Amino acid sequence: MSNTASVRDQLLALAAELGDPRQMAILGEGNVSGNVDADTFLVKASGTSLQRLKPGDLVRVRRHLLLEALAADTAIDDAHAERLLLSCRIRTAALKPSVETLFHAWLLSLPGISFVGHVHAIAINAIMCSPLAEEFAYRRIMPDQVVYCGVRSVLIPYVDPGIQLARRIAREVEKFIRTEGGPPRLILLMNHGIIAIGSHAREVSAALSMAEKAARVFIDAMAMGGPVYMPKSQVRRIAGRKDEHYRQKMVREGHAGK
Repeated sequence: MSNTASVRDQLLALAAELGDPRQMAILGEGNVSGNVDADTFLVKASGTSLQRLKPGDLVRVRRHLLLEALAADTAIDDAHAERLLLSCRIRTAALKPSVETLFHAWLLSLPGISFVGHVHAIAINAIMCSPLAEEFAYRRIMPDQVVYCGVRSVLIPYVDPGIQLARRIAREVEKFIRTEGGPPRLILLMNHGIIAIGSHAREVSAALSMAEKAARVFIDAMAMGGPVYMPKSQVRRIAGRKDEHYRQKMVREGHAGK
């Protein structure tokens, strides 16, 4: 099987997991992407359904054109962005890539990152549309949340999807990397949704699933007086445990459990 076909199949499986039955994305919401080689990746086409994603709904695009636009210190209007998305396609007859292809391009250029998933999960968005977004992003309430979602998340205030959102994500993730020594597992978007990144599609799925569970627990805890956060020392302790690293490896290899 070619690398393109392998990445395509993993993205189709990830999209089916995240679509309507999970209520993480309905209608044309959400998108997924995966690296094919050093300069190209596959990304969901604009307006297509995650649940019913087909091979033809994944568009192969050139990364360098998008990264050059992101790095340029110039404003890009909607018409320019539209031309950019169409020009980065490998096949001109392909569908138009998602407007959020720009942040996918930047995230997939990070060392060790090969897959990206973005959804508008219900419990996550309930928090992202509330005054409690910062608490949820920066604190942890359960050990498994640390294992699969990291010690904290990057939080992005609402930014118009497209070039401005991609540039803001790049700035905030770079700050996180300088502080933590590596990329985050999750990026939370206020009034919008959540992004997960990883070396494998299964890591992305696991991070999104655990984040949505943690969000539901967080909301229920708020109804009973508020969540009791884990001490930061214990969060760091769990993040560094070898047995938890083993569990993460098992997820990447398609296993589950302790």
